[in-house]
Amino acid sequence: MAFLSFLKNIISPEITVVSGLPRSGTSMMMKMLEAGGIPPLQDNIRTADEDNPKGYYEFERVKKLPKDTAWLPEAKGKAVKIIALLLTKLPLKGYRYKVLFMRRDIEEILASQKRMLVRRGEATDKVSDEEMITTYHRHLSEVLSFLDANPCFTVFFVNYNDLMRDPADWIPRINVFVGGKLDEEAMKAVVDPNLYRNRR
Repeated sequence: MAFLSFLKNIISPEITVVSGLPRSGTSMMMKMLEAGGIPPLQDNIRTADEDNPKGYYEFERVKKLPKDTAWLPEAKGKAVKIIALLLTKLPLKGYRYKVLFMRRDIEEILASQKRMLVRRGEATDKVSDEEMITTYHRHLSEVLSFLDANPCFTVFFVNYNDLMRDPADWIPRINVFVGGKLDEEAMKAVVDPNLYRNRR
């Protein structure tokens, strides 16, 4: 039985995970994968708005990790958005994850988050930029060490800033990483420079 379980894990479809810090381009990557041919796991509870006019591509049950993992079989063969913090809550046995990890200039992330808070009428000065940058760097270091230490994760880092400047350079590499069967032209059509609104 143990061997059959191991064999099932080896041949079962991988879960494609799109991750990164908030406001790092994860929603855009989800839309690119959808256009390319990987169906997203989403619930449409959080709808498109001015901050993400093309949608958030979120699945609320992700936020209940590690208590709720019953949805994971449904994610096999699909793409799901999971913020970096929650990657460490995923089960390490029985699943394999291909992680597209979005990296973006940290000052652009902060600027984007502040604009979102302003639109919501929330305070933007509860924590200083310096504190946020320190927290983010520490958090990323912990998450990346976790991913590196666990072989069920395969990670490909995507630089959002470079992707926006030259999608033709990045899209073929993304396609190879997730299996090489995506529609690259459809993915390229998703990249909208007009939505790159918080540049340094």
